[in-house]
Amino acid sequence: MEEQELNSEIDESCIFCLIAHGKDKDTEIIQKNKELVCFRDIFPAAPHHYLVIPKQHIRNCFSLNEGHVDLVEQMVDMGKAVLHDKGITDMKNTRLGFHKPPFISVDHLHLHVLAPTSQICDYMLYKFTPGTASFINENVLQDRFKNVPHSGKRGIGKYLWF
Repeated sequence: MEEQELNSEIDESCIFCLIAHGKDKDTEIIQKNKELVCFRDIFPAAPHHYLVIPKQHIRNCFSLNEGHVDLVEQMVDMGKAVLHDKGITDMKNTRLGFHKPPFISVDHLHLHVLAPTSQICDYMLYKFTPGTASFINENVLQDRFKNVPHSGKRGIGKYLWF
């Protein structure tokens, strides 16, 4: 991707865009590839709490469309790979998911990767409870993708509410 094209994907006012493109030198990148970056959450709710973000500026899970199915799968794969690299092998004691607007603190799509689930801080547990108005598990999001009527590039936002 050419520099001009790459810069068109950056929102200079977005901290996650700055992190994703190496413009924030304070954040330690755990893993990255051509499309994604993973780093530790600055307010971890569990011993292992990472964020996987796309380099492309996508506002939130409501901005996703059927063209993003592979991107979400890659985000999940990276999150699981990071957990595995950190010695987490019991995937039943993990939680991967997205906050739904208006329950997001940074307006850039990010997958929360938490483990062990049994050690999520009590005062933060409500933020990461699947099936609530604020949090959608990665597997539920992927199921919603499958149930969205194929409409080109139409967003799936209205299909994310329970």
